[in-house]
Amino acid sequence: MITHITDDSFEAEVLKAEVPVIVDFYADWCGPCKMMVPVLDMVSKEQGNKIKIVKINVDENPQTTSAYRVMSIPTLVFFKDGEAKMRIEGAVTKNVVDQKLAKIM
Repeated sequence: MITHITDDSFEAEVLKAEVPVIVDFYADWCGPCKMMVPVLDMVSKEQGNKIKIVKINVDENPQTTSAYRVMSIPTLVFFKDGEAKMRIEGAVTKNVVDQKLAKIM
């Protein structure tokens, strides 16, 4: 399951999460961001409760977007134990997401 978060809920949902988290920085108008939706849905279904996937709208949440220096979208930031471990910028395949995720699991 993919959850939508805000600047206000970022700390509780991501930094204090008990499992690794993929944060999808996106915007509603972004075509490549829309291409990532089925990819992240598949990853979410396969991983179940082992990870958490959240989406944060960059237009509506400038504080978190700025704090993590997101300059282009989509950007996926992989968190573990409250720290950003790696990122992917641009639309990518499920295989690329799986490979990055395996490095932090």
